[in-house]
Amino acid sequence: MDVDAGHGAALGRALPATPSQVGSASPLSLTQRLRSFLSFQGNDDDPVSELARTHRSIHPSADVALLRRSYAIAESMHRGQFRKSGDPYITHPLAVAQICAELGMDTTTLVASLLHDTVEDTSYTLEALEGDFGAEVTHLVDGVTKFDKAFYGKAAEGETIRKMIVAAGKDVRVLVIKLADRLHNMRTLGARSPASRARIANATLDVLVPLCDRLGIQALKRDLDDVVLYHLEPDSFARIEEHVKNRPGWNEYLTDVSAKARAALRRSRVDAEVTARPRHYYSIWKDTVAGGHAVPLDLPRIAVVVDGPETDCYAALGAIHGRWRPVAGRFKDFIASPKNNLYRSLHTTVVGPEGRLVEVLIRTQTMHRYSEYGVATSYRYPKVSDEPPGSDQLTWLKRVLDWQQDTTDAAQFLDSLRCDLAEAQITVFAHGNAYELPSGSTPVDLAYELGTQKGDQCIAATINGRLAPLSSPLRDGDVVEIFSENDGQVENEPSSSRGPRKEWLGFVKSSQAQMQINRFFDERNEPGISINDKVRLGRATIGLTLRKHDRGLASEVPLRRLAEDMGYPDLETLLVAVCERTVEPDAVVEQLIAMVDHPD
Repeated sequence: MDVDAGHGAALGRALPATPSQVGSASPLSLTQRLRSFLSFQGNDDDPVSELARTHRSIHPSADVALLRRSYAIAESMHRGQFRKSGDPYITHPLAVAQICAELGMDTTTLVASLLHDTVEDTSYTLEALEGDFGAEVTHLVDGVTKFDKAFYGKAAEGETIRKMIVAAGKDVRVLVIKLADRLHNMRTLGARSPASRARIANATLDVLVPLCDRLGIQALKRDLDDVVLYHLEPDSFARIEEHVKNRPGWNEYLTDVSAKARAALRRSRVDAEVTARPRHYYSIWKDTVAGGHAVPLDLPRIAVVVDGPETDCYAALGAIHGRWRPVAGRFKDFIASPKNNLYRSLHTTVVGPEGRLVEVLIRTQTMHRYSEYGVATSYRYPKVSDEPPGSDQLTWLKRVLDWQQDTTDAAQFLDSLRCDLAEAQITVFAHGNAYELPSGSTPVDLAYELGTQKGDQCIAATINGRLAPLSSPLRDGDVVEIFSENDGQVENEPSSSRGPRKEWLGFVKSSQAQMQINRFFDERNEPGISINDKVRLGRATIGLTLRKHDRGLASEVPLRRLAEDMGYPDLETLLVAVCERTVEPDAVVEQLIAMVDHPD
């Protein structure tokens, strides 16, 4: 069963704000909403007016003057640049900021959204950006700024994603801006060739859609899902759109089910709001294909949002099951076992009126907010105090940050990230803590999740109290205990004599385990070096070379100016060239000294 919340604003400009707004009226067709969005160019007299209005509707005390100032700089820097559609380039950052505003993001995020392409595509520098808007905005913009393909070649994509993930580890708003950026690019793919559309849509499906899901922003993920389907499966999209537009008696049936559910809840003295929650197009398509159905599979669905503590969710479940017979095997409790993207809810399927299956989602108002907006919730609702367990940490992001440090090859990192994101997740318990792992993981995967040494020296495991082979697939909810050599389980054998077994690579699922096992067997080889490492080494080399001339740098501004004069897209690319000896550090330092001493 899906965890999405309904049809939302797929390819449109608005996002659902409250449960009562969803399913309250017949939605426009997706094609109509796409045309509506693409025809929108804003008010020529005041292009920031709609952005400001949207932002103030959620954050009444927001500093609109700051938005106008950032827009003015972005418009000035992008002036004369055009998109492939022929539209002025500024329409793109304005649209990205609008998407972030509809999500309820803060002013800082909107400012960074307006400026997110200036450093990459114009002469505006990070130093100028920091001077104008501060370090926080600069970090967000730098986090979504891509490495130059002309200089980094095939490694550019992987290193750009790695850079973005590392930046998101410090501030998750980097990923929110990137997702909004991609959503608008996907909405405007029509100006590109069919091959480009397919390539970009597939890349979105492989990495950014799963990233959006891990962030828990279902309001944004629904839009990405649907626009990907629009470009990759146009025939299926058209068929589902026709189905959605011509469902006889659909609204009447959902109205009847909702009314009867409300009556059952009142009898059980549960205060709750009940609304229709129609699926979005991609969700219908996915279930239709998975089940091999000849016609779109689109079960009616309602949401029950209780006004009370989470225990009322279980009372509501009892009321619904008392009214209609539940379908065996179709109940899931994401309240007792929350997903790692902040999603919490009860899912059940019942045999509703006329013998039709009806899906029911049950959650509190706070759970509903987090199910819609995930990590964006704390920005949209800054006064929310009852945050869900674990809302201050995204375990998957921490895991990626851990294992990205152990791989120096950009392509390997990107492949590992794709695999990690593509896998469904399970929750297992060890040593009193819950751990999220890819579906099909083994005790070895868990051992590496507990630590590199624990993984390397793993020798045995129990699953639910029984000794099990290390290759045993774990299931959701399993309780696992890992035994390693340094636990004292093996005597008279020095710990240095043991390590991971190569055959483990045949059954481990997690990127962390795969990388650590490969690291163990590759450690005799000269370690690779990432672009970030090369940047640091290049900077250190310049510093040491300057010392030979009894000189130093008070700031990097002259060095950035020199990088531009030498034809490099940014300072980091120059520093990589210094590290790789593409350009000699002595030559760079001589030019730097000459530029500083003789600025004319």
